[in-house]
Amino acid sequence: MKSSIRTTLQIVALLALAAWTIYLVPKNTNPFKYHFEVGQPWAYGLITAEFDFAIYKTDAQLQAEYNQVLRDYTPFYTVDTSVNTHGLYIMPLVEMERLQQMNCAKISLLNNLVATSLPVEQIYTPKRAFELTKINLQPNLMYDSIKSENMKQQLLSSVSLTQGMVQAGEKIIATGEIVSEQSYQILESLRRIMEDKNISHRQSLTSTIGVGVYIVILLLIFGMYLYTYRRKLLDTLRNTFFFTILMAILITAAFLVSQFAPVGYIYLIPFAWGPIITRVFYDSRTAIFIHIITTLIVSVAVPAPYVFITLQIIGGIVAVISLRDMTQRAQLAQTALFTFLAYSIVYTATSMLMAGDMMNIDYHYYIYFLINAVLVICAYGLIFLFERTFGLVSNITLVELTNVNSNLMLEFAEKAPGTFQHSLQVSNLATEAAKRIGAKVLLVRTGALYHDIGKMAHPEYFIENQTGNNPLQSMPYAEAAKVIIEHVTDGERIARKHRLPEVIIHFIKSHHGTSVTRYFYNSAINQAKEQGKTAQDVRKEDYAYPGPKPHSKEAAILMMADAIEARSRTLNELTEQSISTMVDQMIDAQVADGQFAETKLSFKDLEDIRGIFKQKLIEINHHRIIYPTISENK
Repeated sequence: MKSSIRTTLQIVALLALAAWTIYLVPKNTNPFKYHFEVGQPWAYGLITAEFDFAIYKTDAQLQAEYNQVLRDYTPFYTVDTSVNTHGLYIMPLVEMERLQQMNCAKISLLNNLVATSLPVEQIYTPKRAFELTKINLQPNLMYDSIKSENMKQQLLSSVSLTQGMVQAGEKIIATGEIVSEQSYQILESLRRIMEDKNISHRQSLTSTIGVGVYIVILLLIFGMYLYTYRRKLLDTLRNTFFFTILMAILITAAFLVSQFAPVGYIYLIPFAWGPIITRVFYDSRTAIFIHIITTLIVSVAVPAPYVFITLQIIGGIVAVISLRDMTQRAQLAQTALFTFLAYSIVYTATSMLMAGDMMNIDYHYYIYFLINAVLVICAYGLIFLFERTFGLVSNITLVELTNVNSNLMLEFAEKAPGTFQHSLQVSNLATEAAKRIGAKVLLVRTGALYHDIGKMAHPEYFIENQTGNNPLQSMPYAEAAKVIIEHVTDGERIARKHRLPEVIIHFIKSHHGTSVTRYFYNSAINQAKEQGKTAQDVRKEDYAYPGPKPHSKEAAILMMADAIEARSRTLNELTEQSISTMVDQMIDAQVADGQFAETKLSFKDLEDIRGIFKQKLIEINHHRIIYPTISENK
């Protein structure tokens, strides 16, 4: 795949993750999910004010104050001077009943914008006026709704909706405390404020844009990290899809739980899965970086982001440190234990920091952390799933492959015993070299065991398996070289038949690189010269391995160990000098041939590898003393 297309697809994958995350951000949800009643103990953790807010009065308090101010309320009326009422103030019966319902003792009469007070007892209904005057009189008092309502609203607006303030950082309530009338009202006020803020916040376009920019920036930082420090991981789409899918799983689970589950259930989600799974297949730095990015993204949907971020980052770092090299399933249990302890200790510390009292800690969270630890152990199943889905290989798989009692290894030892022993020796040499330069020891050990399994197809053609007759001696050199070269393609075929990982298949294909079968190639040149021909008459490609060249330090180490172990068996004298000279010659020839051009081996690495090969070969081939025999007495 062309790099431009690959880069485009990688950008699309990150943008798709960003779009999915933005879509999942809870909308119009109440971030205040606590349930409480007066007289009942507070069942959640410590609550402190994150900002200043006012305490709202209860409905009963407000109604009492409204009633108090309305005692001074006097509705406004105008006098219709065109109606002759013989000096009486008359209003309709309906208006009089309204005054009685409002307990109004007086009204305000408007005359040329001047208001005068009139007691209600001096106002007549049409019926009472008739009883007094024996005349049917029409009402002359007209209700001024505009001025009356303005006066009423003015009086009501004078009543404050709040009573007192809560300062940022002030303790509201702690675990186990009884919810009093005062604390209940403070909590209700906080609920109201958070609901109002949340609704306006979530429904606004500005907020959506802000969340989107925040998430895009975080994912952009992750992409910049990969490009700057782990560019090799961007060489394949597999790695990008691995990261995005892993993060998407955790983000989706977190947003769904935060939206539909009670407060605290967010800590049931094993966020340590992210760094654990990443560490198994890649490196610690990348694992921690992915974990931090995921945590920061999820924090936009949790009620207490500070505590959440602190717990998750520390828990993830502890998980990565405790799982430096996962070679056994039992290590996950150890990691789960350390993660549980990290969560518990950090939560206790933050709770004490904010509450200043051990009694205020919500012990329900320790149960959440325990369930979380159990789920961490279940990461083993996800490791296997990701391994099969993305074609990756874990150390656990490598450990299983190094079992010499497996069916494939037993078959190898039976069909090609000499080659099998050679592979064991190569594995030992390569392992020591990998240790010396800090390469992946388990990977090179496994690759060395399988690099020559192709010789199982025709073991009789290889000298280490022969007991006398060598069938290659009767073949033309080119044909004999072809037979030898075919053990590479046979090895790939056998490996794929047994579903060995691609990284192991690379060891099989590259352990000779593009070098030539030197014995047959040189013999063919000598033969050509004897026949009056030149070296150019011998086709080098007929004697060259198909490759590829090694792509990693581990594959390069294997190539060197394979050649050196085989060559050591041809030395007439296994002395320190002969071994040293042979090692230098073999490595120098491979370097000169450009076999390590695609690896990141440094000159220091090569010198360290030379040294360890010389040391181990000398130790393996040291002379033993001759045991004396018991002479017979004469």
